[in-house]
Amino acid sequence: MSAHPAAGQLPTAADLTDLRKLVMDYFGQKPDPANPAQTVVFGTSGHRGSAGNGSFNEAHVLAITHAVCEFRRAAGIDGPLFLGMDTHALSAPAHASALEVLAAHDVDVRIARDDEFTPTPVVSHAILTWNRGRERGLADGILITPSHNPPQDGGLKYNPPHGGPADTVATSWIEKRANELLARPGAIKRMTLENALRTGRIRTHDYVASYVMDLGNAIDFEAIRGAGLKLAVDPLGGAGMRFWPAVATYHRFELDVLTPVLDPTFWFLRRDWDGQLRMDPSSPAVMQGVVDHAADYDLALACDADHDRHGIVTRSGGLLPSNHYLVAAIDYLLQSRVAWPAAAAVGKTMVSSAMIDRVVARSGRPLFEVPVGFKWFVEGLQARTLVFGGEESAGASFLRLNGETWTTDKDGILLCLLAAEMTAKTGKDPAAHYARLSAELGASFYARMDAPVTAMGKARLRSLSPTAITATHLAGAPITASHTAAPGNGAALGGLKVETREGWFAARPSGTENVYKIYAESFRDPEHLTALQAEAQALVARVIAD
Repeated sequence: MSAHPAAGQLPTAADLTDLRKLVMDYFGQKPDPANPAQTVVFGTSGHRGSAGNGSFNEAHVLAITHAVCEFRRAAGIDGPLFLGMDTHALSAPAHASALEVLAAHDVDVRIARDDEFTPTPVVSHAILTWNRGRERGLADGILITPSHNPPQDGGLKYNPPHGGPADTVATSWIEKRANELLARPGAIKRMTLENALRTGRIRTHDYVASYVMDLGNAIDFEAIRGAGLKLAVDPLGGAGMRFWPAVATYHRFELDVLTPVLDPTFWFLRRDWDGQLRMDPSSPAVMQGVVDHAADYDLALACDADHDRHGIVTRSGGLLPSNHYLVAAIDYLLQSRVAWPAAAAVGKTMVSSAMIDRVVARSGRPLFEVPVGFKWFVEGLQARTLVFGGEESAGASFLRLNGETWTTDKDGILLCLLAAEMTAKTGKDPAAHYARLSAELGASFYARMDAPVTAMGKARLRSLSPTAITATHLAGAPITASHTAAPGNGAALGGLKVETREGWFAARPSGTENVYKIYAESFRDPEHLTALQAEAQALVARVIAD
């Protein structure tokens, strides 16, 4: 799809969200339980929507939180629940709504001191820290965030005691029960916020200190201090705004914070490719303001609103594509983390670059390839059968220096700091590392595009069998494999991946729009990539039309 003419530019006043109306809609609009667009859809990233169209209102938050309370009770989870929120305008009211339900269910809740915003990985870290060595009284968490979505959106996701995104069994149960409650709001147990705060169930937790002080067990700050790098970070108005100065102060290195502004209109962000405001640190349009500082710093870093995604801008290569950074990070980590479990695997999603496959094969470690969704890495990171898990959408996490679990959710802060460590210890930034690997293992040409599809076509694409592919060649090369399930765990891709020795494509439908996404990668040249994309569209069109 073509870029909006205002992509990469600051918004005008007319582009900004009317926050007063948005909050009024949050409390005032009542979603229709019979309208599928206004029901709870609790996917791998929780429920997301906007108050203005009836898809994220107080009714949704109350119903989901009540369902979570019933879920945790049925599962025997009776420790504290760590509650965090990001900087979207709907996060604070949703935070308050959740507290009204949690307190009414006698849940012990841990909220941030001074109503501080809390990144997703910090909540994961808090859950795991509490649960370490415990068999009873386990903690879990709720994150109030729509991630990098536009300012008018809100979101809520649940992390069980393993600290990462809830699996399909849990999310399906919570979604079903929440929709039952959406239709019967009188069955929801809640109390006023004033009374909730008087119960003694809601206590503060120092998320900043506990996370920041522990970072030295995952990142080599001595190397960063010693290298004297010139570093900057742009939190993109997100939940890590006050974490970054604390990280630099506690670990004693210099760090400039670009655009230190907290405003839920996000007026200071550049518009994304489609003209929308998003906090996506992997988007060249959104990151234009950070890229403008590339010549001033050895590294300029960024994260999204809940800080589970990372963006890396280098002096030598500008904004590094997320796949390129994953490749460079994995290669560096596998060489530098000598205490990591020797037989543990590296996790990647099926739509991430096959350069990862080549780096991992050269290391002698196994590769664990899964469908889209960080939830597939949780068990492995917790059990340390995985040393790293990463997605092409700029989300990843990895083990501590000693091989113990760090987080089981994506950690943008961690990945940004790794870029600084890598640069400090090797004298080369991540872009230079990727250039070396490209020369050694072969140049990669990767792209993602969207193509229109009907609702029926989306359903057919999700339910494909590998036998539906009758073609023998793709872009002039013999097809070596076709997949509708992941090689690593056998879970359904929800689409199709076709491979040759020279490249591959994957197609999967969008969960929110009548489009499907085509990911493709060539190890030949850009023209071959274009041919892969064109033949992928034609092949998928034939399959879903049958």
